[in-house]
Amino acid sequence: MKRSILNTLALAAALPVAVVAMPAAAHDHAKMAGAAASAVYAPITEAEVVAAQQAWGNALVAIATEYDTKGHAAAKKLAEQVIDGAYGYQMGPVLFKPTLAAAPQTFRTDREGALAYFVGGNARYSGDTGFALKGWRSFEIKNAGILITGTSATSMGNVTVIDAKGNRTVVDKTWGYVRGPDGKLRIVLHHSSLPYSAK
Repeated sequence: MKRSILNTLALAAALPVAVVAMPAAAHDHAKMAGAAASAVYAPITEAEVVAAQQAWGNALVAIATEYDTKGHAAAKKLAEQVIDGAYGYQMGPVLFKPTLAAAPQTFRTDREGALAYFVGGNARYSGDTGFALKGWRSFEIKNAGILITGTSATSMGNVTVIDAKGNRTVVDKTWGYVRGPDGKLRIVLHHSSLPYSAK
């Protein structure tokens, strides 16, 4: 199951790349100047955003299942692979605001903070119990909208996660995506919060 989830993430992240064709004379001139032809990334599509969201949900369920069947070390290893495959921490800070993170660690702009939130076990983030370890078995995603601007995209809506007992938790979720230098879709914005209640 672990391999299939990682393959799903890889497929969802793989994006079409168009290479700029150069006339022969221009190519020779560029070669003489020591320059190389560069790739131009195709605009992100709505289908790619939806596929990335589904991959994220599948990965969350996979981490929870891994924890329940193989323990914390295995779940942490899988979570590291998921974070490295889906998020843009290798490109720089990610604007990650988890659902249940309290000040002064509300925002997790580095990989360590994200991993601590998903699987806990980090003394520097002692309040984290591991959101991904709460027995999730399925999910539903309902987008209010997806905004695409070339090689970046933003989605906003609700994510419902369902545990093994059928308990449902709904969160308001905003994701921001860009294409990484390898052409893959990366999450660079992840804002999650519980729905507002006037009660």
